[in-house]
Amino acid sequence: MGNSMGGMLTWVWGVNHPDFMDALVPMASLPGPMSGRNWMMRRMLIDAVRTDPAWDGGNYKEQPPNLAIANVWFSIATSNGEKRLAKIGNWREAADAYVDQRLAEAKAPDANDAMYQWNASRDFDPTADLGKIEAALLVINSEDDERNPPELDTLDKGMAAIGHGEVYIIPATAESTGHGTTGSQAALYADRLAEFLESAPKT
Repeated sequence: MGNSMGGMLTWVWGVNHPDFMDALVPMASLPGPMSGRNWMMRRMLIDAVRTDPAWDGGNYKEQPPNLAIANVWFSIATSNGEKRLAKIGNWREAADAYVDQRLAEAKAPDANDAMYQWNASRDFDPTADLGKIEAALLVINSEDDERNPPELDTLDKGMAAIGHGEVYIIPATAESTGHGTTGSQAALYADRLAEFLESAPKT
């Protein structure tokens, strides 16, 4: 079981070690290649560091300042939920105040570590081996996940290739947080997860 990058690792475990687990619960992730907006935004985070003169080819003495701003931008763009942001920033001044608050609270991680983290996902693609998955499977995603939008056919194609499993999509509300929903609001899927675990094979 894993969320976001942990969800991607759950898919990897499922295809690489199909007889190792009884059940799989990938969350906030798709069984398809790193691509589209999901990769474009990650690539922009990497470039935000590489193009910052303070990065100095990785030999920086202090954390390059662009990354803190880029992290706020990335979070607002890909992990907050459209309805929630519309409620928070329902007029321009309120939206500005929210951005100002996020920027004031921003703390940049180590730049080289952040670049490595985001770049590590570039070749994620379990597509070719999805048919190897044997474990009981419950996919949990959210309707407003900006990085893994349900309107793409990636999940449908992936589930067809696997041939079994269930999908639970958490409805979008003004309180759900898009890609962040599964990581911060377990109450929205706890009952469904409990049902699945109760019925999953136990060896």
